[in-house]
Amino acid sequence: MTVQDKELVPGLAGIPAAESSISYIDGQAGILEYRGHRIETLAEKSNFEETCWLLLYGSLPTRAELDGFRKQLSGYRALSPVTVDVLGRLPKHGHPMAALQAGFALLGMESPDIDVHDRAQREDACLRLIAAAPTLVAAYARSRAGKAFVAPDPQLDTAANFLHMLNGEKPDELSAHVLDVCLLLHADHTMNASTFAARVVASTEADPYSVCAAASGALKGPLHGGANERVLQQLEVIGSAGAVPAWLDKVTAEKGKIMGFGHRVYKTKDPRAKKLQVLVREVREKLGSTPVYDTALALEDAVVAKLGGKGIHPNVDFFSGIVYEKLGIPTDFFTPIFAIARVSGWLAHWCEQMEDNKLFRPAQIFTGSHDAVYVEIDKRG
Repeated sequence: MTVQDKELVPGLAGIPAAESSISYIDGQAGILEYRGHRIETLAEKSNFEETCWLLLYGSLPTRAELDGFRKQLSGYRALSPVTVDVLGRLPKHGHPMAALQAGFALLGMESPDIDVHDRAQREDACLRLIAAAPTLVAAYARSRAGKAFVAPDPQLDTAANFLHMLNGEKPDELSAHVLDVCLLLHADHTMNASTFAARVVASTEADPYSVCAAASGALKGPLHGGANERVLQQLEVIGSAGAVPAWLDKVTAEKGKIMGFGHRVYKTKDPRAKKLQVLVREVREKLGSTPVYDTALALEDAVVAKLGGKGIHPNVDFFSGIVYEKLGIPTDFFTPIFAIARVSGWLAHWCEQMEDNKLFRPAQIFTGSHDAVYVEIDKRG
């Protein structure tokens, strides 16, 4: 059978592109696992840095291993003066995801060259990227706001450090915990668009800094990581809980898109959304409710009542933006936070790809013409 005889599968939907033991989804049952561990259990008992270890190494760490891992991360969080200076010179009106892509490239230029086939060198690069990603994002956020760079605190973990570097003060315990769980929930999600992009670039044996930069480009899109920004914008457009029924009727009549609902895999409520909703409730109880939160609850009830029978339920993007907004994070920094979390998953897939690498080179179904006649430019109509 020739390529032309094969059936096109748009978006490669459902086509296996790799074998992986990193994460697992059962979309019908609403299950997500990292290395066999249910996401609900990890969100309840674990933390982001332990989860990074789990994704990279395949099992939960001992206390000594986790302590050593955290010490190594702490040693790699700082940025060079050159990187801080370059980030500060980037356009203030640009999207933070573009700044993060530039930051990954800068980090790669300053880091040691690595042999991608050497496991120890791969692990060192993973630590550098996981540690530095939050610092890159916070540094650009501070620069864009006209504020001085805040260096990482060696006593704080990833989530608390990010809030510290973003706001210039040590965060309260609840805020740090909430962000830590958010990072954990976003750490990996099987062969999504950005992870596929990461593995394609990895298959060329490019360095992991390029891999993360490429994956960030995929994550920026509004059909992937950028969706959480559009959820908050949608809720602000709706305006209030009372306005939900009329808005929803109009959107469904026009066959418009309801951001934050539906998923290519899940046919029930996203298990990550369930935990995020709990976090939103905790933050609301401590920091107070907002019209956005009340509108979100009303929209969820209305959409599930109207479309739940078709498998349309809240996904991870629906509540994540509400959580970040309550933490005082600017809307266009929601996706970079997603990236901070997903770096660990991208790198776990990069390491797995390098264990038995094959260059990705899919075929295409050609729909153009053949034997076209070249007409001299002066004779063209």
